[in-house]
Amino acid sequence: MPTQEEVMKNLETVLVPGAMRSLVKMNLVRTISVADGKINITLASAALAEGIQEWLKDTIKDATGKLDGVNEVNVSFADGKPKDLNEINNVVAVMSGKGGVGKSLVASLTAVALKRQGHEVGILDADITGPSIPKMFGITARPAGSDSGILPVTSKSGIEVMSINLLLPSEDDAVIWRGPLIGRAITQFWEEVLWGKLDYLIVDLPPGTADAPLTVMQTLPVSGVIIVFTPQDLTAMIVRKAVRMAQQMGKTVVGVVENMSYFYVPEIDKKIELFGKSRAEEMAQAAHAPLLGQLPIDPELAKLCDGGDIERYDSEVVSQMGQSLSQAMTSKEKQETR
Repeated sequence: MPTQEEVMKNLETVLVPGAMRSLVKMNLVRTISVADGKINITLASAALAEGIQEWLKDTIKDATGKLDGVNEVNVSFADGKPKDLNEINNVVAVMSGKGGVGKSLVASLTAVALKRQGHEVGILDADITGPSIPKMFGITARPAGSDSGILPVTSKSGIEVMSINLLLPSEDDAVIWRGPLIGRAITQFWEEVLWGKLDYLIVDLPPGTADAPLTVMQTLPVSGVIIVFTPQDLTAMIVRKAVRMAQQMGKTVVGVVENMSYFYVPEIDKKIELFGKSRAEEMAQAAHAPLLGQLPIDPELAKLCDGGDIERYDSEVVSQMGQSLSQAMTSKEKQETR
């Protein structure tokens, strides 16, 4: 007879249609009992349509029924809500005081870097009126789900994504909403989306310090904030505004990222600072946080983003950014446990 651990390992091979992650990683397995050749498995029904539930029953019975000593497999479903099932270790918000600095780019590259390190990662696109995450990942599929919740769409490399653009009839449709509706949508993306088990949920915030960032800071258990900026002179004031908001909301700035920092010309092996002298170290000091990275202006990256292939971008700068964030989060956890 198999043990409960062996049955659980077997269930790791069963992928949830739509999400394309295992039942275990989606945290849908509630109970497993093994006795007298019989296996009883209870799953949560959150975000699972009836058709998917029936498919999962048949697939589980077929997979676990092949284990030695198993004569019967029973699969049942219990009510559950995504917010009660989600287990997310770190919620990292990516923000800036102004638009056009590349928050979505940094959020996406951060998620890609963390995924390459072996972490389970998701992206919550909280920029309701200007969503761009699906475009960069080449995601066009609509999320599956039921009355009890929504399943995020999984990218090519296995990053979970939820964005308002995935729910619109056309990606070109404008979202013309006032603050309360935007806040409600963000709350739903947190409470009604089945994220399952994640090491990191990256939240891409819209610019500024108004309704949407405020909703995220008040509603989500934000573990840390990444501040994004560019080298222009106006940056210092804008960064300080974002830092001050995070501090007033009791959130820790775990790092800063300078985007459009330079343009590298390989023919002369030189970095040209198109937007002025880098202010990376100055901004890191202003935020009292480490510098996670300085992203260059890279035509290849722009091309991949436009083509929905950001996950193919390979750069030492991005790898280092992911490693620096992991180290910053680990350092933060150690300080909190002292």
